[in-house]
Amino acid sequence: MGKLQEVDEQTDFSAEELKILQWWQTEKIFAKSLQLSKDRVRYTFYDGPPFATGLPHYGHILAGTIKDVVTRWAHQNGYYVERRFGWDTHGLPVEYEIDKILGVKGPHDVLKLGIDKYNAECRSIVMRYAGEWENTVERMGRWIDFRNDYKTLYPWFMESVWWVFSQLFKKGLVYRGVKVMPFSTACSTPLSNFEAGQNYKDVVDRAVVVGFTLDDDSSIQLAAWTTTPWTLPSNLCIAVHPDLIYITVQDKKTGKKYILMEERIAELYKDAEDYEILDRFIGKVLEGKTYQPLFPYFAEMKNKNGAFRVLVATYITTDQGTGVVHQAPYFGEIDFQTCLDNGVITRDMKPICPVDECGRFKNEITDFCGQYVKDADKNICKYLKQHGNLIKLSEVKHNYPFCWRSDTPLLYMAVPSWFIRVEELVPKLLANNDKTYWVPSFVKEKRFGNWLKEARDWAVSRNRFWGTPINLWVSDDLEEIVSPSSIDELEKLSGQKVTDLHRENVDHITIPSSTGRGMLHRVSEVFDCWFESGSMPYAQNHYPFERKYDFENNFPADFIAEGIDQTRGWFYTLMVLSTALFDRPPFKNLICNGLVLAADGSKMSKRKKNYPDPLEIVDKYGADALRVYLINSPVVRGENLRFREEGVRDVLKDVLLPWYNTYRFFVQNVKIYETTNSKDFTLLDVKSINVMDKWILSFTNSLLNFVRNEMSAYRLYAVVSPLTKYFDSLTNCYIRLNRKRMKGDDGPEDCAHSLSTLGKVLLLIVRLMAPFTPFFCERLWRNLRHISSSSSESVHFEMIPQPLNDLIETSVEKRVARMRAVIDLARVLRERKGIPVKYPLKEMIVINREEEFLNDILSLQNYIVAEVNVRMLTVSHDKERYGVHLKAEPNFRLLGVRLKGDQKKVVSYLKNQVTENELEQFAEHGTLNILGYELTSEEVSLSYACHGIQTAGEQMEAHSDGQTIVIVDVTEDDTLKDEGFTREVINRVQKLRKSAKLVPNDKAIAYCTISPPTHRLAALIKDCSGFIESATGTPVHLSSVPDNAVPVAVSCSSVRNAEIELHLVHCRTTSSAITVHYSSRKHRIQLVAKNEILTHTRLLYEIRSIFSLWSKSKLLLSIEPPPTTTYISPECNVLDLADKDIYVITS
Repeated sequence: MGKLQEVDEQTDFSAEELKILQWWQTEKIFAKSLQLSKDRVRYTFYDGPPFATGLPHYGHILAGTIKDVVTRWAHQNGYYVERRFGWDTHGLPVEYEIDKILGVKGPHDVLKLGIDKYNAECRSIVMRYAGEWENTVERMGRWIDFRNDYKTLYPWFMESVWWVFSQLFKKGLVYRGVKVMPFSTACSTPLSNFEAGQNYKDVVDRAVVVGFTLDDDSSIQLAAWTTTPWTLPSNLCIAVHPDLIYITVQDKKTGKKYILMEERIAELYKDAEDYEILDRFIGKVLEGKTYQPLFPYFAEMKNKNGAFRVLVATYITTDQGTGVVHQAPYFGEIDFQTCLDNGVITRDMKPICPVDECGRFKNEITDFCGQYVKDADKNICKYLKQHGNLIKLSEVKHNYPFCWRSDTPLLYMAVPSWFIRVEELVPKLLANNDKTYWVPSFVKEKRFGNWLKEARDWAVSRNRFWGTPINLWVSDDLEEIVSPSSIDELEKLSGQKVTDLHRENVDHITIPSSTGRGMLHRVSEVFDCWFESGSMPYAQNHYPFERKYDFENNFPADFIAEGIDQTRGWFYTLMVLSTALFDRPPFKNLICNGLVLAADGSKMSKRKKNYPDPLEIVDKYGADALRVYLINSPVVRGENLRFREEGVRDVLKDVLLPWYNTYRFFVQNVKIYETTNSKDFTLLDVKSINVMDKWILSFTNSLLNFVRNEMSAYRLYAVVSPLTKYFDSLTNCYIRLNRKRMKGDDGPEDCAHSLSTLGKVLLLIVRLMAPFTPFFCERLWRNLRHISSSSSESVHFEMIPQPLNDLIETSVEKRVARMRAVIDLARVLRERKGIPVKYPLKEMIVINREEEFLNDILSLQNYIVAEVNVRMLTVSHDKERYGVHLKAEPNFRLLGVRLKGDQKKVVSYLKNQVTENELEQFAEHGTLNILGYELTSEEVSLSYACHGIQTAGEQMEAHSDGQTIVIVDVTEDDTLKDEGFTREVINRVQKLRKSAKLVPNDKAIAYCTISPPTHRLAALIKDCSGFIESATGTPVHLSSVPDNAVPVAVSCSSVRNAEIELHLVHCRTTSSAITVHYSSRKHRIQLVAKNEILTHTRLLYEIRSIFSLWSKSKLLLSIEPPPTTTYISPECNVLDLADKDIYVITS
């Protein structure tokens, strides 16, 4: 009977998730959901591509969970949501791994090996961890298409990247220039500023003060401070601040003269006695002065370009160094701009950059040729000392960027690059950013907005091999440049067949010049991989070559999500390219999550092992628990999360387990209803008149309204907490106060109404929570759907329910909220006095100044009396009778703004002089005139305070939440004590049944012994046996366990100076009968009669009586018919024979 399957008492969430996952895969549920929704309105989602050369971590899992929740929500709100996984397969991470494997030290090693062979090696590892990624993503419950993925190495993807770049080239947004960029000498490639910012470290470097000798007075040196001595051979200028004070000082020990900023004198001298100030002047006085080059390598620049002179610059600060800054323009971005602005260098001149791609000095630096620049610092300092230019040598600890892949120091150096003109796009970028919606908004307005305002031209070329080649073919003089936008165009221009776009397939292709410049050759660089990921909206669709209509009608994306670090990465490149191409933002809505850190707030580190493995957490607690933990944390609103395993455990304990127990309780009581009433349970369409049924239906639909509103604004952080707290209300309020109704105590009709109400809210919540906890909701739906009107095999085929506004009764919700507040106050009082709820109290008094509040409490007094376990509930306005008075609470902030200096006087009056009558008038009218000021309820709030109970002395206890006073009479008498004792027994019997895993239909008998036997508890068990049996469904016998009975559960405990020992014996079936055979006759004998279990001796007596075997001297019982015999021992548990056939053998 019945459509619902039984539910186990215990459950393993993780193991059950694996079963659901297997079912999803076997039945292709995700694919079915896409098929079912294919004709709906499109909801466009872009998935940022990760590298598959490393394993997924909590950051990936967090972002993936956010994406999954939002896209599931969109799907279950009537949209078609294509979800394609993407892979970033090119770039430095892959090459770095191969360089380690092959021992590649620089580009020459790759050329020697052959680009084709090198790239084949790269291709072989790009998907190294793809299987682990797919397993992890699927195990987390994320639905995304791995079969219809996109990879940046696919030729069709690369072709769309070419199209994007070609469009920018045709718009005049591409140029070749030199840019000072962070450069990884270990990987022989420049990095973007974003990449350079990923791995800063505190390091100790040499800090030197170097003397630059003035041409017009060789006795004076400009004292410049630097932490990069290796840049000094490339020095071209000195910069000082035009408006700050500089001084000429003479060293009293050496007699040497130095110029430096007055505020920075401490950099050279600790003691004022060591120097004498000879002159004082503003920095501008030094402008134009020339000095002798430290090294001869570029001395010709002095006459040729006006190098080796003093420039003025306002960026110079007073917090470090000497205020005299050496300029090596091709090794510093600011130096480059300063020298460019002053005509020392030009954009088209040959760079003064004598360092190769491995960080070694080139041939023109004759004294240090071939030395790695950082290693050369020591020798450079030695050279300077020998030539009289080293003023001071020390060390400094500072923050320095390291390569995020090789973990080696980065150098800032000039690199010839192809650039996209981003600076001229800044106004459009800001305008398009304004059209987007971000959660949290401050990231859009501050972090991202500021980055856009300061955007610089983007160097998109990389001197690497494994990547999408830049589609530029140039003449030798760079005067003719062609940018094919497709494979077809390249084939037509070159006359050669093209099948793949990687370097080994296109580097050899030439294009005849159209201007008589011979053959055009492809430039050697490949694209920055950020250019590829920024092109993914177009490239994943092979736009404009395929799916042109689909793309153009669904751009920009409805939603994207990644970590906050992508504000300078993927979010930025998406915005730049979409603005440059279409002057449109690339997305409409964005959720930006914070970072997941180790429990101590440090960065998660495999080496330190300071965090638990994600899959171990999932195996232990389940993916749903981890999902809820992550999206119910500050990390979803852009803040950082310190990951704690206990937090995941708490989700299981506080959310999923109560939810599961509610579901199990519902199914269990439906089964009892069906057995008791001999009919299948169905949900009733008729509205219940029960106030608690009305409340939970209203409360649930109000929650649904709230969640829908917040999810429409992508505020996951506001949604999850109310959803998880909902189960506390469902279990600790609705079910707790309606348990007897659902068990049928108030009749079958009321039982059906209460079960229907619970069934309806469970069905609603299962569908509402499906995007958040997809495994658990699927598991529940597969059973609960049998009582719904839906035919959907998966909950993820269902729509998120629309709220039934006709069921929302705010007045009922208010009444129940007030009831719960009063109950909570009473619980605090019980805890304070150490009185368990099992022991009834005489009286509970609720005092509140609002008539409506008291009426609401009285309307629910039956629930309050039962829950608090109190004999009588009294409500009152008469606070004086109970020693209660009104108290004024001033709002200091509001009063301070309005009253200024008079605030203290007004507050003092409110605290010390205001009368009860004045406060009552204030409560009634909402205004209060104090010292000539009319105060409002916003400026002063009222609460109740209690100073001793006048009428009942120490027998009364009071507690207040500021608005309501609850007083309870804690006086104890024998009647109340006896009822408490009885409830102690009931509680222990119920716990025994639970520990024995008995369901309500299971029959059992409890045998009880009390020590000392004269204790009041023993008499109560006899006198109240009927009440105890009614409450527990279990008769309690005040005796020891019969010899032939085997307890299924035992408990020993203390109750008010008595020891109580309980033994629970399970009556295996309702009849607990055996069929006894003798000769050709048989008879059915009940093993339990009048709540007494037959003993072995008593059973033999019954058999002799039934079959008239009094003359037989000996009876033996066998569980097998003769001639085979298996005799039953007199010591056996007779109940173990239930439902068996027993054979009598006589002698």
